[in-house]
Amino acid sequence: MKIQLPLLPLRDIVVFPHMIVPLFVGRTKSVNSLTSAMSRDKSVFLATQIMAGEESPEEKDISRIGTVGKVLQLLRLPDGTVKALVEGKTRGRIVTYFNDEDFYKVDVEPVAELEVDETESIVLCRALTEAFDDYANLTKNIPKDFEKKLSGITNPSQLADTVASHFSFKIEAKQHLLEMLSISERITFLLQLINMETEIFKADRG
Repeated sequence: MKIQLPLLPLRDIVVFPHMIVPLFVGRTKSVNSLTSAMSRDKSVFLATQIMAGEESPEEKDISRIGTVGKVLQLLRLPDGTVKALVEGKTRGRIVTYFNDEDFYKVDVEPVAELEVDETESIVLCRALTEAFDDYANLTKNIPKDFEKKLSGITNPSQLADTVASHFSFKIEAKQHLLEMLSISERITFLLQLINMETEIFKADRG
């Protein structure tokens, strides 16, 4: 079932489900999207721009798959920009795009993920947790409470999204992860990215 939501085009960030992130918003239409969300049920669609430098993005400049989010907090700053705290909820796909004069709106439909069976889920979660732990132990820059939080996540999709949100992968890689609806393929790709980051760190330290 599709729903109509204000659209917030994002630059240089991909917001995953289960992720809470502060966003600094300055473009008038984007501020109006957030204001509209706050006046309704606080829901907003978060979609990453294909070209971050595009000041006035059109339909072709915005990724079709993004995240339905909730605006938790909105703070107007003295310079006219807005600081928003948003929480990613679920993946969604833009079906129809409306470029209104005041702000962007989109019709969004939910996207179904390809689930994995229980045995594969356990194996994938274990492999991902171990790879992340190896990286965290090597770099020493991951908070211990976050590692503890990860150990309590048993849903493989949520685990993958939570891990992905804590790495500074390229935007293209993060968007690819968001668009991968096969949980098995997503975790496999994520493992490749983490292992590459681990090898790069070892080589730099080397």
